[in-house]
Amino acid sequence: MTPQELRAFCLAFNAATEEFPFDSQTSVFKVLGKMFALSNLGGSPLTANLKCDPDDAVRLRAEYPAIVPGWHMNKRHWNTVDVDQLPDRLVRELIEDSYDLVVAGLPKAERLRLDRP
Repeated sequence: MTPQELRAFCLAFNAATEEFPFDSQTSVFKVLGKMFALSNLGGSPLTANLKCDPDDAVRLRAEYPAIVPGWHMNKRHWNTVDVDQLPDRLVRELIEDSYDLVVAGLPKAERLRLDRP
C-alpha cells in the first residue's frame, strides 16, 4: 500500500477528515473529531497507528512481527503497524476496525448521523 492509497482509504470512510495537530508531517485521520489513524505518510518505513480491541491487539502482535504496541499511544488500545511489511488486505481490515471502534464509542446521536446518507 502506498502512502497515497493509505490516505485515500482513510478518507473514504463516512465523515473522515485529515488534520495535522502535532506537526506538518503527521496525518491524523478523524471521524467527528476522534482519531482513528495516525501516519507520517512520508516516512520510511510507512507505519500507521491504529486503534484496536485490547484482546485483538495482543493476538495481532503475537502473530505479526510488523505489528507492535502503539508508539506514543496507549499501548493497550493502539498498535503501530508497519504497512510495508503486511498484506494490503490486512492493513485495510485493521484501518476499518479502528474506524469502527471509534464510531462505536461516539454518542448515539452522532452514530445515527453517520448512518444517514
